[in-house]
Amino acid sequence: MEQKKEKRGFFKRFKDGLSKTHNAIVRRIEEITIGKREISEDLLENIEEILVGADIGITTIQKLMDIIRWKIKRKELNDPEKIRDVIKAEIKSILTRDEKVLYIDTAQRPFIILIVGVNGTGKTTTIAKMAHMFHQQGKSVLLAAADTFRAAAIEQLEIWGKRAGCEVIKHKSGADPSAVVFDALKAAQAKNYDILIVDTAGRLHTKAPLMEEIKKVYRVISKEVSAAPHETLLVLDATTGQNAISQAKIFKKALNISGIALTKLDGTAKGGVIIAICEELNIPIRFVGIGEKMDDLREFDAEDFVDALFED
Repeated sequence: MEQKKEKRGFFKRFKDGLSKTHNAIVRRIEEITIGKREISEDLLENIEEILVGADIGITTIQKLMDIIRWKIKRKELNDPEKIRDVIKAEIKSILTRDEKVLYIDTAQRPFIILIVGVNGTGKTTTIAKMAHMFHQQGKSVLLAAADTFRAAAIEQLEIWGKRAGCEVIKHKSGADPSAVVFDALKAAQAKNYDILIVDTAGRLHTKAPLMEEIKKVYRVISKEVSAAPHETLLVLDATTGQNAISQAKIFKKALNISGIALTKLDGTAKGGVIIAICEELNIPIRFVGIGEKMDDLREFDAEDFVDALFED
C-alpha cells in the first residue's frame, strides 16, 4: 500500500514536471483540433509546427506525420480529435523500443558507472541523486571526484556526497583525473563497495584534448576492471533541446555511451527532445530528473512518461 502511494505521489510530481511540455504539445494540438470536422492540409501543417516547437526532432516529426497521413489515406483516421491518440501511440512505440532498465550486477563488485557530459547539465547533482537512490536500495556507493578541471567541482561533489551519505575519493584541483580514478578503484575494491560512480570534467565537446583525457580515464578503468566501466552514462539537459542531441552524437562517437540521464524536464517546454534522443540515437534513457530534491531523479519508464505527458 505504501509503495503504491509513493508511486502515485511520484507520478503526480512527474506529471507536474512535464506540464510545460504537455502544454506545448498536447494542449496545443487539442486547441487546434477540437470541434474540427475534417483533417485539412493546413491542420496537419499546424500540428507539424507544434511538434517542431517542442524539439521532437525533424526525423521523428517526419515519421509521425507520415504515419498520420498514411492512416488518413487508408481511411483509418478521419476525426481531427483522434490525431492526438495516434501521436501518443507512436511516441510510446518509439520510447519503449529501446527501453532498458539499468541492471546493477553487484556480483561484479564494484559496479562502475562513468558519468560524462558538459558543464551545466546537472551532472554532479545527478550523481548525488543516483547515489541516494542506490542507498535506498541497500547498496554501498563510493564517489570519485575525477573532475579536477573545473574550479570548485571537487568541493561541490563533496557537499552533495555528504548529503547522499557517500565517501568521496579526491585529489587536489588540477590533478590527473586518471590518478583519482585509479585510487578510487583500489578503495572500492579494498572496502568491497557495490558501486563506484566516477565524476568527470564537464567536457566542452568541441575541445579535443579534454575528450582525449576522458578516453584515458575510460582506459584506466578498463585496464583495472574487466568489462568496465559497466555503464557510461551521458547527462543531458532537456532545456537545451536540439543542442542536447548534438552533444549526444559527439559523445557517442568518442565513447561507448550505454545510457542517458535527462535532467531538468520540469523546466522546459522542450521535453519532446527525449523522443528525438530515442528515435535518432538508439541509446536507452536510464534516468529522468524533474526537480531539485534527492528523490526527484527516477528510473525512466516509457509508459509512465507518455501517460504523464498526455494526461489532462
